[in-house]
Amino acid sequence: MVKSIERYPELADPQRRPRYTGIPTFFRLPYAEDLAGVDLAVVGVPFDGGVTHRTGTRHGPREMRNASSLIRKVNGATGVAPFDLVRVADLGDAWVEKPYELEGAHAEIAAFFRTVVGAGVTPLSVGGDHSISLPILRAVAKDGPLGMVHVDAHCDTGDDYLGSRFHHGAPFRRAVEEGLLDPRRVIQIGIRGSLNTPDMWAFSFESGMRVVPIEEFDDKGWAWAAEEARRVVGGGPAYLSFDIDGIDPSQAPGTGTPEAGGITVLQAQRLVRALDGLDLVAADLVEVSPPWDVGGMTTLAGVTILFEILCILAGARARQDRAAREGEGEALP
Repeated sequence: MVKSIERYPELADPQRRPRYTGIPTFFRLPYAEDLAGVDLAVVGVPFDGGVTHRTGTRHGPREMRNASSLIRKVNGATGVAPFDLVRVADLGDAWVEKPYELEGAHAEIAAFFRTVVGAGVTPLSVGGDHSISLPILRAVAKDGPLGMVHVDAHCDTGDDYLGSRFHHGAPFRRAVEEGLLDPRRVIQIGIRGSLNTPDMWAFSFESGMRVVPIEEFDDKGWAWAAEEARRVVGGGPAYLSFDIDGIDPSQAPGTGTPEAGGITVLQAQRLVRALDGLDLVAADLVEVSPPWDVGGMTTLAGVTILFEILCILAGARARQDRAAREGEGEALP
């Protein structure tokens, strides 16, 4: 270490140093390219080749890293200290060599996450557009279809659009078709906005997904929505996907397809906290588009929610590790 610490020994921990110092990583975590010694990795996916309107989410991971320096080590509301529960690192980016060919790009992303999951590491991904959820699910759903809690303004269960079936408005239809998601264990929260056709999201309803429009969320509240998510997802393994456009654009304007009348950041924080205890195996937060942001509002909202997700994902991983150790103990003579 070139810089010597003279007076405050606690500053040997980079997460305790002044937040304006150092090279940005997610939550000021150590940067790692070696998967050994990592339980949970925060991964950037700087890809927006699947957008249908405004580009810019490829810049999301870099800005989110910078903004995440504002986040401290302990969740003030829940007392959770995620970095004490499991070994967490910034694994860098799942960047794409050939970003101009959508399906090939998705294949590259899936290969990256297969390596991560194959090493026993739980991924928390930062997009990027929502099309990245499909290749991530191809890696994490290797043992069978998952349940999912999906917070978004849109169901993202569309079909062919302008010649592609793999854009950011269709990942979860493709995931069901590929056997990666069990639609009966999927809940979609915060859905709203105008439609091109009345049956634009028909696949969600017809396949058995539980769709919670924003009006129902507003009438019944975040606590009810969390309990409904628990009911739908049940006790099996599950994925959490959070699109920042689920948040009202008054608090998160920097996204490609904003929809007025959304969830507040506080409601989102409390909703995610209340999902603690689910058997989460991976998660993502997507669609932060810095070129469309105002004063860093969206990235701040994004990293705030990302930290809440990290807390419950770290808790899930710690429980999984504990169960595995206990299982191994029972198997011993």
